[in-house]
Amino acid sequence: MTDTAAAATGPKQFRYVEEWVRHEVGQALGGPRGMLEGALPFVAFTVSWVIGQDLLRAIIAAVVAAVVLAVARLVQRQPIRYVLQAVVPTVIAVVVAARTGRAEDAFVPGILYNAALAALAIITIAVRRPLFGFIIGAALGDALSWAGDKGLVRMMTKLTAVMAASYTIRVVVQLPLYLADQVLLLGIAKVALGWPLLIAALAVIGLLLSRGRTPIEDSPLAQAALRKQEDNAH
Repeated sequence: MTDTAAAATGPKQFRYVEEWVRHEVGQALGGPRGMLEGALPFVAFTVSWVIGQDLLRAIIAAVVAAVVLAVARLVQRQPIRYVLQAVVPTVIAVVVAARTGRAEDAFVPGILYNAALAALAIITIAVRRPLFGFIIGAALGDALSWAGDKGLVRMMTKLTAVMAASYTIRVVVQLPLYLADQVLLLGIAKVALGWPLLIAALAVIGLLLSRGRTPIEDSPLAQAALRKQEDNAH
């Protein structure tokens, strides 16, 4: 990667830290396609289950959907993380359902995952080391560069709170449906509270970030990104 190419894809193209963080969040999630890929295998699972009431067929439908999505990414030479985002959650879900023999158990890993993220986000906010900061910082190879900047800590706290709310909503809605053995409603909730809720959360994050005007050259995050780009260039 040349210096020119690195600069073109890095924070230098943005005037403010908030603009750059918004861009990085979208990249980390894989954009609309990445969000859609996370939901489609569960759509296939739910539809197949509702039509045939056959757990094995529902599992096969979910796995096939995930594999097709993964192959499409590989053919297009997309980063492996996008492939894993499509396959890993599906594999975990179908393994759990296959072992218990209960279709509703396919949704348990997702419920537990969101509960854990909600708890983690709240704890990190309480100790003033918000989760969002670690996520962005880790992507740059400098997980703590932002922690000494009070402005960045406040920003990351707000962003973490938005994501914590979305995780909590998923658990609050899906857990009662699981306890009531409502597979169809769980599937609907999985989709409705998946990428649509994530898009809503990102819209709120975008609104929060649009109000900030932190010069990019003054940001420890941007400095970490530039150091990483220089390392990659060499």
